[in-house]
This record gives sequence, structure tokens and C-alpha cells, in this order.
Amino acid sequence: MSKIAVIGVTENVGREILTFLEADGIPSEDVIALEPKSPLGNLVSYGEDDELDVFNLDNFDFSQADIAIFATSEEITKRYLAKAKAKNIKIIDCSGATFADADVPMIVAGLNEKILNTDTKIVAIPSALTTQILLPLSKVNERFLLKRIIASAYISTSVYGKDAMDELFNQTRKIYMNTTLADDEQVFKKQIAFNVLPQVGEFIGEETKFEWLVNAETKKVLNGNMKVHANCAFVPAFIGAALYVNAECAKEVDVDTVRSEMQKTKGVVVFDKQVDGGYVSLNDVQGEDDIYVSRLRQDLSVDNGFSFWCVADNLRASVAKNAFNVMKIMLKN
Repeated sequence: MSKIAVIGVTENVGREILTFLEADGIPSEDVIALEPKSPLGNLVSYGEDDELDVFNLDNFDFSQADIAIFATSEEITKRYLAKAKAKNIKIIDCSGATFADADVPMIVAGLNEKILNTDTKIVAIPSALTTQILLPLSKVNERFLLKRIIASAYISTSVYGKDAMDELFNQTRKIYMNTTLADDEQVFKKQIAFNVLPQVGEFIGEETKFEWLVNAETKKVLNGNMKVHANCAFVPAFIGAALYVNAECAKEVDVDTVRSEMQKTKGVVVFDKQVDGGYVSLNDVQGEDDIYVSRLRQDLSVDNGFSFWCVADNLRASVAKNAFNVMKIMLKN
């Protein structure tokens, strides 16, 4: 059995990756849990009945692993990536540290994994938003060729990690207690509770980092030059991401065909009823493995256009599941 190292097991995505490994029946002795500067005796849950020792990443010998999944920050991945590469093991990068490397493919399992081969050593996993947009569109793109994508994203605080989620909780509690929020505006710099903030990531010119990522990652995954425009905002939710997506194709397409193609896509669930509550909302998908699509409509403002609403657990369905599926493909290869 292959030895799997997971870096970042106390982070949101790392914990979700462990749940996929355990659910797949991978024995605990074949999983190596790692964190920088992890103290002796640190443990992390592995399923309901087991725990893993969390080893110190700083002195870990990567030759003990067959594959390493970096589910931590970009900074930490860059710091330790060279050590893993030196041992010639397979690597999955969920942090974005290898995005700019031309020889590192960016993979959405179920969309473009066919480009992987036995020589592929490093794979980049796109951000949750990019996967959530592209997987429902994968079969549509094959038949009708995507020409333009406009995505408006409503993102939970989990993107910024535990500190951001704690800040939302503390602000909400203090508002109900009629207490000042002055000491609880550290992560977002503005009130996030009962508010919407049109900034996700630092500004890169007129765009924020996550708006730029959706554009750049989409083009890298699809290996194309379609036009992409993203708008990203934080909403006061703990987990999940919701998107309105407008797509325009090069070939004539109708919404019934789009619905049919999405229904055939593994990992995508279409729940679309034109009645009150006949759609999936952010609260419905926490802990779910799939991406849910609703509100499919023809976009009459352009030729060959349509729009849809989609929601997903951004940690689980859009990143951890993708990393897990890519891992299985790489180990099989």
C-alpha cells in the first residue's frame, strides 16, 4: 500500500482530505500527518475511532512517502516543496504555490485528468471557485466550446481559515450582546457579520486575488483563451461558496441540452425546480461531496448564452475531493 503524507492536517482542507482517505478504507498506518513545528504528542482525528500522530514537518524525511498532499498555505508549501521534490515522490499542491510553473499541470478530476501520465510528478489543484465553475461546464465545453464566462461569487469566511470563521462568530455574538466590535475586525478590516464585503484576497490592480485566480486558473485548466470575468464577495457564512455563472458558447446551445449534459457529469447534481424553494442554497451543502446546480436559464442578452446558480462545500467538494481524486489517479498511474 502507498504511503500518503498530508501536510496541513489541522487546516480546514487538510482535515477534509483525511476524511476522504478514511472513508476510502485507507489504513491509518499508511497516512502520515504533518504540520510545521508540531509538538510531540500532537494528534488529529482519523475517522470516528482512530487518531494519527502529527509529525513535525521540519525534520520529516519525504522518502518515507510515495505521495505528498500539500493542503496548507502557499508560504509553507514553497518552504518545504523542494525537500519533497528532492526525494522524487509524487506531489499534489492545493496551495497555489506551483500555479505559475509551466510544467505543472492544473487538474480538475473529471475534466482534464487525461493529460496526466506516469512521468507527472507534481499536480496543482485549482481554487475551490474554479473547480465549482468548471466541473458543471465540463461536458458543455466539450460539445459547444466555451467562449466567455462571467462569475459572481458569494464566498464563506472559511477561505481565510479558522481565524476568519472565529471573527464572524465573535462579531455575531457581540452584535447580539450590543458590544463594540473594535477588537474583532482584524481579518476582514471591516464588519463581516450581517454584511457583504466586495473583496476576497488582496488587490492586484483593479481585481482582487481571487477574481484574478478564477480568470487565470480557468485558462490554465482548459488550455484556452476564453474571456473570463469574476466578481467575488464575502458573505457572513462559515462554510461554502455560491456562484451565479453566465456562460457563452461558440456553438448554438439551448438550456435543455445544458441541463442534460450537467446531469451526466459525475460530482454534479442538478436540482432545478421553478417553484418556491426549488433550488439548493448555501446552508444545504455543508458536508456534501457534490456541486449542486439550480436556476438554469437561457441568457437572451447574448447569442448561445445561459446562466446557472451553483453551490458547494468549498473545502470538501471543491478542493479536498478533487485532491483526493487526483491522488488516486496519480497512484494508479
